[in-house]
Amino acid sequence: MTADAGTSIIARPNRHSGDCSRATGRNTRKEPRRHPEDVPFSDIGADSLALIELVEALEENLSAYVAGFHIDDEDLEGLLSVRDAVDYVAVKLQGS
Repeated sequence: MTADAGTSIIARPNRHSGDCSRATGRNTRKEPRRHPEDVPFSDIGADSLALIELVEALEENLSAYVAGFHIDDEDLEGLLSVRDAVDYVAVKLQGS
């Protein structure tokens, strides 16, 4: 039996699932798709200064709708992704 150029006919265990599959040079394991809002701020290169700027922009923009809108400094640790920030703001606005 011969193999086409660039492919292999040697079966080897897939390191992720433990089953044998043809070596294709590609990872065949399906990763769950993440929505953009679920990506952690750290994965997009947002450092602590960028997060502070984001919070300031949120406070400034939302103050036009809710007088004195403020994100507490203690709550910043829990804001790890865009979804976290949106959920936090939604809860905070419901309490206003």
